[in-house]
Amino acid sequence: MSSSLNLGKYAGIRVQIHWTFWLLFLFIGFFVFTQGGSWQTLFWHSLFIIGIFFCVVLHEFGHALTARKFGIGTRNITLLPIGGVANLDKIPENPKDEFWIAVAGPAVNIVIASILFFFASVDTYTSMDAESLQDELGSITPGNFLFYMLMANIALVLFNMIPAFPMDGGRVFRSLLAMKLGRVEATRIAAGLGKFIAVFFFLFGLFYNILLAIIAVFIWFGAHSENIMIQQIALMDGYKIRDAMITEFSVLHPDKSLNHAVDRILSTTEQDFVVMEFDRIAGILYMADLAPALKTVGRDALIRDVMETECTVLSTNEPLYSAYRKLKRDNRNFFPVTEHGRLVGVLDMNNINEFLTFRSAFDY
Repeated sequence: MSSSLNLGKYAGIRVQIHWTFWLLFLFIGFFVFTQGGSWQTLFWHSLFIIGIFFCVVLHEFGHALTARKFGIGTRNITLLPIGGVANLDKIPENPKDEFWIAVAGPAVNIVIASILFFFASVDTYTSMDAESLQDELGSITPGNFLFYMLMANIALVLFNMIPAFPMDGGRVFRSLLAMKLGRVEATRIAAGLGKFIAVFFFLFGLFYNILLAIIAVFIWFGAHSENIMIQQIALMDGYKIRDAMITEFSVLHPDKSLNHAVDRILSTTEQDFVVMEFDRIAGILYMADLAPALKTVGRDALIRDVMETECTVLSTNEPLYSAYRKLKRDNRNFFPVTEHGRLVGVLDMNNINEFLTFRSAFDY
């Protein structure tokens, strides 16, 4: 079962809501009723949250559509309680491309805020004294809804442009550094700054805003994981898939029994297998599918009844880092490798990690 609710495709990009997003409405309900609010108050607060996240989706489309102009696709846009994420197919290699992709999101919020400025009663609030302003803006109402939306979009711009990598501001900072220092060193510096800001956010959030502390955790791990990934990609520079692929592997026939596959797993270190029929790749048998199948259909069932028939086939001449990206984003991280249409190897994440381990040792 998917953990995300699919909202459909727009401009060819799937938009989905992660299940944790709905916890935000529980929190809003708890907040409203503990403050003595009514169902009407809950309605306007909930509508405000929906409005903010609609702006967040537009923000993420700013990133995604700008990335498309530079030849980078977007797998999906996912909404989380702390914001949205546009999952690009790859990290922009050109620092100038990354700069424009990063600023495109906040630019969308600037446009939205500019439009709202003409409809929100800004002059009304700026002319009030502090006590009257506090009374008027104490809760979201039909009268101040647009003003709150204006303030929210301004806040989105300011917050996203904080140079806490991998937030938008951090990516802008990384792109500017990369123009002078190269992507690896720029990422190391930007990730270090991002982690430092994350620690500050976390400590501040523990006492004043728990949501900020949660965001800090995402920033820390996001900065760390992307820094590691960029270093690993740099180690693969200049290498092809043939340099890291496994050349000694077993091939199964689809008319063999599942018991035959179990025997191969127990007698070797292999876990996943290419299934061949008539000298062509018929599918992949994953161990993750094999164990449940043994319980449901039994060990005498045929491999063809369990194997995955749709699989990505790699070529020996592809850059190794391109396979690494596919392995990182795919749940099925075992790919057959062909040369001139003939199966010559397989590649999985364990093999990539072994390659990186020895490459690091050689460079050291």
